[in-house]
Amino acid sequence: MSNPDALLLMGCPEVPVQMSLVLYLSGALRDKGLKVFIAGNPAALNLARVADRKRCYLGRLIELERTIADIVEGRRSFGICFAFAHNDAGITYAATVRALLPEARFFVIIFGRNAEELAGTVDFDAEKIAERAVHNPLGLKKKIDEVLTWAV
Repeated sequence: MSNPDALLLMGCPEVPVQMSLVLYLSGALRDKGLKVFIAGNPAALNLARVADRKRCYLGRLIELERTIADIVEGRRSFGICFAFAHNDAGITYAATVRALLPEARFFVIIFGRNAEELAGTVDFDAEKIAERAVHNPLGLKKKIDEVLTWAV
């Protein structure tokens, strides 16, 4: 991978599995030598700060709008992106960032009660990792582990 920067794009923090998977994936990517940036709305970022107060797993935290502006204005690019989505808004943000990062390896992690249905709405170039997961992250973790063996 020519660009060692990774973006984890958090969706709305309403569904519990997202935060544990963000922490897990951030740590795994950092272990592989990537510089990790985590973007989200203020509530999602505050949950991340509280969950990992000593920053053992998290990378740099940035508000979502600033991340998008930095990409648009050419101040930041990413070689790989994992976008978390559990609703239509999450898919829309993922599609927007995908359009802004055409050269990046791009993954959409789709979760929640309607994950399979929501996965069917992804109509842009991205690898989909989908699992009906709300409280238990282990099924998605297993799928993410499989992807990490060949994606990074």
